[in-house]
Amino acid sequence: MRYVTLLSVLALMFCAALLLGLNACSGGSTSSVTTVPPPPPPPPSKIQHIVIIFQENRTPDNLFQDPVLISRGADIVNVGENSLGQQIALTPLDLGNAGSAPDNYDPGHSHAGFLKMYDNGKMDGADLISISCAPAAVNCPPAGSPQFKYVMPSDVQPYFQLAEQYTFGDRMFQTNQGPSFPAHQFIISGTSAPSASSNLFDADNPDRTGNENAGCIAPATETVSMIDPSGNMTSQYPCFDHPTITDSLEAKNISWRYYAPEAGSIWTAPNAIQHMCGPDAPPPNGTSCVGSDWTSNVVLNHAQILTDVSSNQLAQVSWVIPDGKSSDHSFASDGSGPSWVASVVNAIGNSQYWADTVIFITWDDWGGWYDHVAPSVINSYEYGFRVPLIVVSPYAKAQYISHTTHHFGSILKFIEETFSLPSLNYADANADDFADCFDFTQTPLTFQTISAPLDAAHFINDKSPPTDPDDD
Repeated sequence: MRYVTLLSVLALMFCAALLLGLNACSGGSTSSVTTVPPPPPPPPSKIQHIVIIFQENRTPDNLFQDPVLISRGADIVNVGENSLGQQIALTPLDLGNAGSAPDNYDPGHSHAGFLKMYDNGKMDGADLISISCAPAAVNCPPAGSPQFKYVMPSDVQPYFQLAEQYTFGDRMFQTNQGPSFPAHQFIISGTSAPSASSNLFDADNPDRTGNENAGCIAPATETVSMIDPSGNMTSQYPCFDHPTITDSLEAKNISWRYYAPEAGSIWTAPNAIQHMCGPDAPPPNGTSCVGSDWTSNVVLNHAQILTDVSSNQLAQVSWVIPDGKSSDHSFASDGSGPSWVASVVNAIGNSQYWADTVIFITWDDWGGWYDHVAPSVINSYEYGFRVPLIVVSPYAKAQYISHTTHHFGSILKFIEETFSLPSLNYADANADDFADCFDFTQTPLTFQTISAPLDAAHFINDKSPPTDPDDD
């Protein structure tokens, strides 16, 4: 009897060991392997805060010439192809508008620029993209191939530290095929449509002669290009209204904040959503946003994220938009972007919030810089080019390269799954949820402070007027 019992126990142990692999205990063949389901969404107790840091205008090939990431399999190259079929070596450029090779020009990144560079998937048209020079720029654009550049690694070491320690994504794509204004709409709602029932997308930045306000407080004469499913272009006033992820958050009493330097910026997404802005007069006659969403949740001081963390006032979902100087945007940046991002990450990492926070660091569009990976195009405006991605969390996979396709809708999907929100049924509906980037069963990673030339005090004490470029 003792032997029978022992054999029974051993049989049960054998079946348990095979439960997720061979189905020998169910009467099937021992060579049949079951399908392992995808990881579940994060348990509610594990993640309570999500922070989206949205930088400007870079590609992986341009910003992450990091030999450590490349040695781990990140898909980053230093040679591209132009429209003549010539192989063009990427050459170094400073991140900011100073240095031996100053970034004092801006490659075009409109929807038309996307079409040129994409060239029906050949990715050989970067040299056809137009160049705008900063005022008083010397030797602009530089001789050779100004679109085929990479940022000097010495300028972006904080980014390299973050990407090497946590998860770096080499298949993160902007959802839209265009510049900042529509990209910032996608990051809060998964669309740049003018209404919930429209089949149009906002395709480009507003048509401005200077730095006039954008969105629902734009001048009455301001328009923005719209694109239909066949690629036809029309135009309309740049004030839209449709559901956003913030509506879903509010419905479940989940707190949110949107940190931005200016009210009328093309980077301040809520100003273009009428029910979020609540303009002081019916569009197109409004001059300021005064709605409750705006006054309660939009913080027109981008550095306040740092003091909100230190004073235990971090919202459950936060969008963090930089000032122009720290944005990484061509010819607008002074090179402080990596320090700015490091200061936000360090503030959270060295606080009580580290234990239950995910930080997504990504860039709003490709900025006109060369990248070699073609996006999967599904319609006249989705998807756009690759942008870098870093996922920082105690539950992010350490030293991991994600080759899974992500896009801005994936961030919305992650928010929805984390807080049990319904789908917006825009770009989030068919997006992945970053499941491959996390291991919620691992021992939580201990935060290590990121070294950077400038610390949080620099940004908190900077009282200079905020800037954002008159983007093309």
